[in-house]
Amino acid sequence: MSEEKYDFIIIGGGSAGSVLANRLSKDPSNKVLVLEAGRPDHGWDFRIHMPAALTYPLTNNYYNWGYESEPEPHMNNRRIFQPRGKVLGGSSVINGMIFIRGNAMDYEKWGKEKGLEKWDYSHCLPYFKRLENRLIGGDTYRGDKGPLYLTTPKCDNPLFKAFFESVQEAGYPLTDDVNGYQQEGFGKFDATIYKGKRWNAARAYVHPIKDRKNLTIHLKSTVSKILFEGTTAIGVDYVKNGKNVKAYGGKVICCGGAINTPQVLQLSGIGNATELKKLGIPVVADLKGVGENLQDHLEVYVQWAAKKPVSLYPSLKFYNQPKIGLEWLFKGTGVGASNHFEAGGFIRGNDTVAYPNLQYHFLPIAIRYDGSAPNEGHGFQLHVGPMNTDVKGHVKIKSSDPGMYPSIKFNYLSTEQEKKEWIEAIRVTRKLINQTAFDELRGKELSPGASVETDEEILDFVAREGESAYHPSCTAKMGYDDMSVVDANLKVHGVDNLYVVDASVMPHITNGNIYAPVLMIAEKAADILLGNSPEAPQDVPYYKYLPEKEQNQSSN
Repeated sequence: MSEEKYDFIIIGGGSAGSVLANRLSKDPSNKVLVLEAGRPDHGWDFRIHMPAALTYPLTNNYYNWGYESEPEPHMNNRRIFQPRGKVLGGSSVINGMIFIRGNAMDYEKWGKEKGLEKWDYSHCLPYFKRLENRLIGGDTYRGDKGPLYLTTPKCDNPLFKAFFESVQEAGYPLTDDVNGYQQEGFGKFDATIYKGKRWNAARAYVHPIKDRKNLTIHLKSTVSKILFEGTTAIGVDYVKNGKNVKAYGGKVICCGGAINTPQVLQLSGIGNATELKKLGIPVVADLKGVGENLQDHLEVYVQWAAKKPVSLYPSLKFYNQPKIGLEWLFKGTGVGASNHFEAGGFIRGNDTVAYPNLQYHFLPIAIRYDGSAPNEGHGFQLHVGPMNTDVKGHVKIKSSDPGMYPSIKFNYLSTEQEKKEWIEAIRVTRKLINQTAFDELRGKELSPGASVETDEEILDFVAREGESAYHPSCTAKMGYDDMSVVDANLKVHGVDNLYVVDASVMPHITNGNIYAPVLMIAEKAADILLGNSPEAPQDVPYYKYLPEKEQNQSSN
């Protein structure tokens, strides 16, 4: 059994771990170890680098851990698929490449919680800007000098033109940038794509600096538990090539994500003491919130046939794919160079909410994430789901065996608020498409179909067809209440030298895809861990919806 010593030990080389690997090793005096259980993100593997090939890593257990939930009681006892990246770069290697920061008011909500004042929008904005390299340029709200390249799509398919016209006919605005001043409305979605290739976290943060002598990255290395002296974290036990290895460090940082971080903490004796004792695990810190507060976004596909041959349907034909692949390989252009989630938006399903509670992705083809199409022919679809969920689930280990997948339960559709928002979501979605702008292109509704009309039928459809948007979060939340796991500096309560930096620390899930917020959290965490002066807060205006009565009063 060998031993190693480091200044920082990062558990997980995913999105957050990649950021920290770069930032913490910049000072050559810091010796940094990254332990990633997955495999390399090989540059020759088109399946993880061609944007249009996203269904391969998303559905193939070679690239992801292929988690499933427990039978969900309000979803016909279905087990809901939950892929997580099993590769350097983590889930940024298998995700849809959509870059959404969330709404400014998400972070205002964080900042209003006791002790989290420096996690409000003004304090988070400079870290978003620091990580971004938006190719069309930066401004007050956006960055253009960071390591993460962002491509703004052209949206040149005729279906996008009809979509943008139709949503305006339905009474909803367009926005120039959903990550800028105004999230509310519809517009183009920036993508983590550079020169036609997926630009994942490892490509952005790790590969440019992987030869630093003070940085060690061990792949296919699974952490069994965190080591403690009393309540001070001193290192980790991990397995590499079938051998048990101990590594010791000044600071241990969990970056495993909302599923694996609570799993590692619980295996290490940090969690609900009563539950840990039943599994024979010695308790280091009794923190009941570990693995609780699990939040995610549920979504469905609402699909239509297209009257004209303008969708991406021909690209599915096997005889067209060699040409598509060759154009992407040699030119970095064409159908293969886009994730095709090029447009979407955020709107309020009712006028009682303060900011958007529904997210949309528009796709110029009718197809599921797993690559299956509902019919033979042209079509298009909207993905829709409520954002500000009040549904809470959990992640719990089932034994002391690190190789056993934890129990995951989301509790989708378990609250009256979520049911109400789903009914609104389907009705609003139909309103968006059933406008004159789509008359020449819109065929019959394929899913859920015209027969699904009543509230009960809509909820039954969601229970039968709803899928995770793959945004698990909040299972080791920041804060100072009884269910909080880390403090405002991301240090685990009740122990020393142990930190969490990933989606699990979110106190509340954000409005949209969670990859961008995870990178922001990691950028901010790097300054905290290094003891650097934080980026100065940027107090800029952002869009706030005012009901019509208040708008009239404010204009007088």
